[in-house]
Amino acid sequence: METSKNGRRQFIRNTILATGAIMLAPNFISCNDDDNENESKINVTDYTKINFNQGVASFDPTKSKVIIWTRYNSPDKKILWEVSKDIDFNKILRSGIITTELSRDNTIAVELTELAENQKLYYRFSNKEDKAISVTGETITFPENASSVKLAVCSCSNYQAGLFNVYNAMAKSEADVIVHLGDYFYEYEAGGYGSNAQNASLNRLHQPAHEILTLEDYRTRYKQYRSDADLQLAHQKKPFICVWDDHEVANDAYKEGAENHSDSEGNYETRKQNALQAYSEFLPFSRLEANNQSLIYRNFNLGNLVSLTMLDTRIIGRDKQLNMNDYITASGFNGIKYQADITNPSRALLGTTQRNWLTQIVNSNTAKWQVLGQQVLMAKMYVPAEMLTAFGTPNFNAILTELVTIKVRLANNDPTLTAQEIARVSTVLPYNLDAWDGYPVDREMLYNAFGNKKIITLAGDTHNAWSSKLTKQDKTEVGIELATSGITSPGFELYLGNNPSPETLKGFEAALTTLVDDLNYFDASRRGYILTTFTSSNVKAEWIFVNTILSSSYTTSIGHTVVYS
Repeated sequence: METSKNGRRQFIRNTILATGAIMLAPNFISCNDDDNENESKINVTDYTKINFNQGVASFDPTKSKVIIWTRYNSPDKKILWEVSKDIDFNKILRSGIITTELSRDNTIAVELTELAENQKLYYRFSNKEDKAISVTGETITFPENASSVKLAVCSCSNYQAGLFNVYNAMAKSEADVIVHLGDYFYEYEAGGYGSNAQNASLNRLHQPAHEILTLEDYRTRYKQYRSDADLQLAHQKKPFICVWDDHEVANDAYKEGAENHSDSEGNYETRKQNALQAYSEFLPFSRLEANNQSLIYRNFNLGNLVSLTMLDTRIIGRDKQLNMNDYITASGFNGIKYQADITNPSRALLGTTQRNWLTQIVNSNTAKWQVLGQQVLMAKMYVPAEMLTAFGTPNFNAILTELVTIKVRLANNDPTLTAQEIARVSTVLPYNLDAWDGYPVDREMLYNAFGNKKIITLAGDTHNAWSSKLTKQDKTEVGIELATSGITSPGFELYLGNNPSPETLKGFEAALTTLVDDLNYFDASRRGYILTTFTSSNVKAEWIFVNTILSSSYTTSIGHTVVYS
C-alpha cells in the first residue's frame, strides 16, 4: 500500500486486533484534501475490461461519505481508483493508488469522506501494468434535506435456487439505495437447500461443492455470487446498505453457535470469524466506532427525512433460539415450561448494549421516519396452536378451513360459538421462534423505550412478503412492518405440497391474514423486493414481483401497495 504526498490518507489493514475481533472496515480512507495520484489522464482505449471479475460496488452512502469497492484477480498490483462527477471522467474529483493484498483476497474498499452533498458520482478502477479497467460504477451522496427517499428492500438470494432477476429489476428501478437485509448468500453444499429438479438446468450449483467452513471457502462462495451478471449490475448501478443474517455464517445462527454447525465441523467461533472476515472483504461497511470495528449495527440519516438504523439481530447478542419440539412430551404440550422460557427476561435478541444504543438513536432523532433495517419479523405472528400441530398432515386443509370459519364467526360476534370453538382460535403460539416472537420480552422493552415514536421495521429472512401492524402486549400500535419476499429462496410453497395450485396458495394466504390478528398482507410464493418511497407526508411500499426466476426473460408487477402516514 502507498500513502499520499500529504499523509492524510489512512490505511486500515484487515487484521486480528488484540481483542481477537476481526477488523471490519474499508482498507483505505480518502479525505477531501487528498492529492490526485493520476497526473496524466489514462487513455481508456488502450485498456481492456479484464481481471475485475467481481465487478464494482459502493456501500453506505450518506450526505458526505460513500465506500467504493472492487476486487482484482492478482495480488501485488497497483490499482488506480478514480471518482468523477461526469461519466467520461473528464474532471477527476478524487483518485488514488492501492496495492492489492492476498490478506484481503485482493479486494479494495475505499471510504470517501468529506464529499459534497447531493451528488451523482462515477467511479472506476484500473491497472496500468495489465492495461486492465473495470466497468464504471455509479453512486450518490444524499442531499442535506430530501423531498423523497427511495429504498429498494431485499433479502435471501440463493444462487442455486434460480436466476437473480430481482437484482436486475432493482438495478433498473428508481431506488436511490438497495437495502439488503441479509442472507446475501447461502452456506449449503451444491445440490443442497434451494436446488431442485426445476432449476437443475440452470447450472447454478454452489462452489465450492461442500458446505463452506474455512476462510477460503467463504471467499470462494462470495466470488461465485459476485460473478453473476445481474448481481454485478445491481452493485454497479446502486449503492447498497447491507447487514448480515444467519446464512452468511450458518443457518439459524446465534451468538455462540448455529443450527447448521456441528462439533464435527470444528470450532464455531473460528468458522464465524472466517465468515465475518470474508463478509468485510466483499461487503464492507462504515464503522460504528473507530475502536470497535466488529459491530455492524449503525445509523444513517438519509436527507433528514429517514433515520435508517441497521440492526444485528443475529450474531452479536442473540441467545439460542427456543425449539417448540422441546416442549412436546408424551402427555402433550408442556405449556408451563414453555411460558417460563419464552418470558424469561434474561433472554435477548439484540443484547443490552445494542438495545440501549438503538433506544438512544430513536429517542434523540428528529427525522420524520424512524426505520429499523433488520433481519427477522418483528410483528407478532401468533397462529392457532392446532394449526401448527396439523401443518404437513393430510387433515391440514380441513382443519385450516374450520379455524378460519370460527375466526370469522368470532369477528362477527356469533352468539352460537361454543367455548371450545373459541379456544381453538384463541389458543395461539408463535409460528417462528427464530423471529422476534421468540424474544417477546426484548421486543416489549424496545416498544416501551420508544415512547410515543412510531417506527417502521423492514424485515427479510422468511422468503415471503408480509405487512403487519406492530403492537404492544396491550394492543397499542407502535408502527408497521414491511417484510420482503426472497430474491430466489423458496417461500411457503415449498411446504404446501408438490407445486401447489394458485387456488391453494391464495387460500392459505387468506387464511393466515384472517387467523393472525396483526397481519394485513401476505404473499406465500412470489419472489421480489419492496420499493419504499418516503416523503414528508407518507410512506408508500410497493411489493414488486418477478414472474419467473427460471428464465432471464422476465416481467415485473406490483403485487400490493401500502400507504402509511
